[in-house]
Amino acid sequence: TALGGSVGTPPEGIAAPLVRMESLESLDEAVKADPDAVRGRIVFFARRTMKAGPGPGYGANVPMRTTGAAKAGPHGAVAVLVRSVGTSRSRFAHTGSTRYEEGGPRIPAAAVSNADADLLERLLSRGPVTVRLVLGCRPLPDGTSATVLGEVKGRERPDEVVVLGAHLDSWDLGTGAVDDGAGCAIAVEAARLIARCPRRPRRTIRVVLFANEERGGAGGRTYAERHAAELPKHAAAFEADSGTGTPLGFSWNAAGSLEPALAAVAELLRPLGAEGLRKGGYGGVDVAPMAPAGVPLLGLRQETGSYFDIHHSADDTFDKIEPASLDRAAAAMAAMAYAVADLPEIHARPVD
Repeated sequence: TALGGSVGTPPEGIAAPLVRMESLESLDEAVKADPDAVRGRIVFFARRTMKAGPGPGYGANVPMRTTGAAKAGPHGAVAVLVRSVGTSRSRFAHTGSTRYEEGGPRIPAAAVSNADADLLERLLSRGPVTVRLVLGCRPLPDGTSATVLGEVKGRERPDEVVVLGAHLDSWDLGTGAVDDGAGCAIAVEAARLIARCPRRPRRTIRVVLFANEERGGAGGRTYAERHAAELPKHAAAFEADSGTGTPLGFSWNAAGSLEPALAAVAELLRPLGAEGLRKGGYGGVDVAPMAPAGVPLLGLRQETGSYFDIHHSADDTFDKIEPASLDRAAAAMAAMAYAVADLPEIHARPVD
C-alpha cells in the first residue's frame, strides 16, 4: 500500500531489481562503499518491528518509513518498499507518512505486510528479484478539517483549562477505531464522568479532538497558535493516543508542586491496573506544541500488546475495541484530570 504523501508510479508501474537494506544506516554504509549501490533499483527496507524485547520497536523503525524515500532517491533509487512498521503477521500492510526533501527527487514509496516482506526475503535469499510496483496515488492540495472542542466549565476558575486531547483523523485503510477513535472516546467519557460529579472541579475541563495528527500534526500546532494567549492559563494537557488497552499510568514531563498531588492520585488508580507516574515523555503529538508555552503534559500510558498489530492498517476496525479496558482508561483519565483541575494552586514547569 502507498505511504501517505507518496507520489504515484506511471500507469504501467516501475519494474526494477530489488536491493535489500536492513535500515537507513545500512543504506548509508552501502552507498559509501559503492555510490551506485541502489541506482536504478527499488530499495527494500527490511528491518522487523519487534513487539517486545531487545529488538527495534516502533519508534526505532518509523524513520525508515518517513525518510526512506528521501534518503534513497538522491542515490538513484527508483522506488522504496518498507516492511510494515507494525507487529502483525497478516497480509495487511501498515501505512503511515513519508516525506521528501525540498528540491530533492520524489520517488514512490510503499509499505508491504510482514508476510509479504518475509516472502521477499526468502526470494532474495535464492537470487536476484525484480519487482513491479504500481501505485495510483497522487499528491492533492491540503483541505480544511476541523478540531472539535467541548467544555465542562470550572466552578471557580473557568478561564483556567485542563485539556483532554485525542485526534479525530485516521489512515484510510481502516476506520480508525483504535487509532484514535478509542482515544476520542476516552477523552469524551472522562469529561462526561467529571460533569456528572456532584461538585465540578475548580478549573475548566476542555476536550480537544484534534484534526490532522497523522499527516504532520497540524491540528495540535494550530491549536497552540490560535490559543497562544490562553496557554499561560492551561494548567495541564492530557493526551490519549495508545488505543484500547488497559491503563498503565501516565507519562509526565514536568516538575514542581503538581507532582506530589499527581503521585498521590496515581496510587489510587492501581486497582485499575495503572502503576503510577513515569517521568519523561512528551504527552503526545497533539499536545506537544503547548510545551514551549510552559504547559505541563501528561500522556495516558496503556497496554499496547496488540496495538501495533492493528494501527495504520485495514485491521483498525470497531471489533478490535476492548470495552472493559476502555472504561478503565476513561476512569483513570477522569480521576487524574479532576485532581489537576481541582488543585488550589499549580506550580509546575516542563522539563527536558
